[in-house]
Amino acid sequence: MEQEHFALGGFPRAQGEAPSRGSIPLRTRRTEVGREVSQRDPAATVRPVVSATPAQLASVAVGRPVRGEFTYLVPEALAGNLAPGQRVLVPFGRGMALGFYLGPANAPVEGGVRLKPIQRVLEDSPSLPKDLIALLRFTAEHYRYPLGEVIRGALPPGLSTAVDEKEARPDIQFFVEALVTEVPPALARAPAQAAVLQYLLAVGGRAPLDEVTHAIPGARETLKKLATRKFVKWVEVTLQPGVREGLVQNRPDRLTPEQALAVKELQGAVDVGGFQPYLLHGVTGSGKTEVYLRAVEHTLARGLGSLVLVPEIALTPQLVGRFRSRFGGDVAVLHSGLKDRERLFHWQALRKGTVKIAVGVRSAVFAPVEHLGLIVVDEEHDPSFKQDEKLRYQARDLAVVRGKQASAVVVLGSATPSLETLQNTRSGRYKLIELKNRVDDRPMPTINLVDLRVERPREGQVTEEAPILSPQMLQAMEETVTKGQQVILFLNRRGHSTILLCEVCGLSLKCHDCDVCMTHHRSQNRVVCHYCGVAFPVPNACRECTGPLLKLGIGTERVEAEVLERMPHARVARLDRDSATSAEKLTELLASFARREIDVLVGTQMVAKGHDFPGVTLVCVVMADTSLAIPDFRAAERTFHLLTQVAGRAGRGKDPGRVLVQTYNPDAEPVRRMLAHDFDGFSKQELEWRKALAYPPFARMAAVRLEGEHPEQTAGVARFLGNLVGRHMPPASAGVRLLGPALAPIARIRGKTRWQLLLKAPTHAALAPLLARLEAALADVPNGVKVVIDVDPGAML
Repeated sequence: MEQEHFALGGFPRAQGEAPSRGSIPLRTRRTEVGREVSQRDPAATVRPVVSATPAQLASVAVGRPVRGEFTYLVPEALAGNLAPGQRVLVPFGRGMALGFYLGPANAPVEGGVRLKPIQRVLEDSPSLPKDLIALLRFTAEHYRYPLGEVIRGALPPGLSTAVDEKEARPDIQFFVEALVTEVPPALARAPAQAAVLQYLLAVGGRAPLDEVTHAIPGARETLKKLATRKFVKWVEVTLQPGVREGLVQNRPDRLTPEQALAVKELQGAVDVGGFQPYLLHGVTGSGKTEVYLRAVEHTLARGLGSLVLVPEIALTPQLVGRFRSRFGGDVAVLHSGLKDRERLFHWQALRKGTVKIAVGVRSAVFAPVEHLGLIVVDEEHDPSFKQDEKLRYQARDLAVVRGKQASAVVVLGSATPSLETLQNTRSGRYKLIELKNRVDDRPMPTINLVDLRVERPREGQVTEEAPILSPQMLQAMEETVTKGQQVILFLNRRGHSTILLCEVCGLSLKCHDCDVCMTHHRSQNRVVCHYCGVAFPVPNACRECTGPLLKLGIGTERVEAEVLERMPHARVARLDRDSATSAEKLTELLASFARREIDVLVGTQMVAKGHDFPGVTLVCVVMADTSLAIPDFRAAERTFHLLTQVAGRAGRGKDPGRVLVQTYNPDAEPVRRMLAHDFDGFSKQELEWRKALAYPPFARMAAVRLEGEHPEQTAGVARFLGNLVGRHMPPASAGVRLLGPALAPIARIRGKTRWQLLLKAPTHAALAPLLARLEAALADVPNGVKVVIDVDPGAML
């Protein structure tokens, strides 16, 4: 197979930079470790070929950032004992690597190389079922990412490294049990042992080993000493995934007429079998989750598995609680907030078929659910389903692909569907199910506008001390809290002040390494860059002219402070990434709000996503304009989604809800349509605009993103790749367009200059040849420049 060689002569090299391995001509060739390789292995040598039949050859994906599949010899001891999806240990380069057996390989066409044998099989049965291997192959091909890395990333901790299956036993958990009822005098001179034993007695005399070692550093060795002295003992427990743990069932006696029709449609589709995608378009509070539960219930009764995806961990505890109240221990949970042992335990329970329902975030799209019959993607519009690092996949789209491969029913649910999903419905690719009314005929919340151009708070001057909340908003909050009801205040900005501006020279305090303003976090008395994470104490004066600094712009921290000042009697909490630093803290904060221990919850978009709090009757949008000015063609759509979703948190109980929206742009299309609950009008106009400018969903896109430490070198690589694409563009009639190369909207992050190219085409197939040529050229890019191909990009920044 011939591939074009792009010499490094076209790239400017930074002064003193060593030649990259890309300076070697790019060829696809046979080596001693692989069947098809496009990188340089200095250990590779040419030796006589070992004759082998296809049955003796194995195709293996190596868990390294290398393209292609590799051919290995199957040792006689393993002949006939390998199954696709098994993890294996293989020689690679100068060492060993984790590999994944994919099936028999054809004999190499080229001669002159010696194939190496698989060293060891790491598990008795495959971690990956065949249907999941097919999905992972598609993922690697579509998103232009090494197959071995795709597979490794899909596996839970414990299986993503070259560890024998016997060493990864998540079903075995060790507990420590005290053999005494108080700390004995013998430990008076052993304070470390006394402290560990005291902790164990304080939690009831028995606790998981992981919990004790997490709470007290170095506790493992201390416990060994206590065990030797017969003060504690170790207990090995085999966990059982099917235990129901005494959870209370909570199944409504009746459904609304719209819910009943939706459930009947989905149950019928499961009975018929075969791939069928649906859009479940239901207003906030219309009971979409109960429809999911009934559909999963029916699927389970037919002996089939179900997969339910949610956009963020913040939604997982509440949704998992509802699923476990219905299905008990037959629910596996998969998200990064779990401990490694828990994730592996749930994965293996699904793989063995002892659990048939998986609930998780975007990575759960790769969960090994047996006999998959139903896939649900809740809040399918949410941008969190798109991963923006390493493997840049869109979980919603992969869920549809997986449903097609598994002949399963797919349900995409949302009150504000993405325009891509909406267009697929209008074109007949997806079926539409609508829930236009709330449960129990509860009214939609009334929405009122506060025009800040006219009614901006007038106390003081326009300084850091100017109030944020309008008199109307404060009055509404006071009335709500007085009635014993709850309030949500939404602002999608963290920190206290988003801009520190010099009162003399007018310069803002920017990050040294990024083209963004530093954000003031008053609780830390620091300024923080939200892109690179650098932080330092708040300066006393401007670093350019020593003038005084004004703290302007508002974040959730400042809103919380103002609420505490204006309403000292209210119980106030804040929900953002600064306050919810762990899954445990997030769960506890949401549980406290659900128990009505908090009157006013101030938060970012984390408060807008699918939560159901019956006590909330007032939602206040502090500033509706924060996302409108972002240089992204999806800015209006995401603004509308966010505003509608957060407004939908109001009035979900017996009391009616209301929403107050503060804005400087009341005539902006997303704001105006949201005030009227007019999703149809907004989507119609937005789709017309997208079609006129050939943006998704009427085109497919790929972004080529570059970043490098040396601006000239990075710019040179960007221009070279732009010229490369230009030389191989199809005829204009094909509709393929190149935008750029150009500096990214945020031109520098972490000290690295950023460029990007955007490719647009009517179909993904039209983009594939250009992306393949770009991939081939990347092998010759200097080491100082990182290039990433992002297929179906979620954001333009």
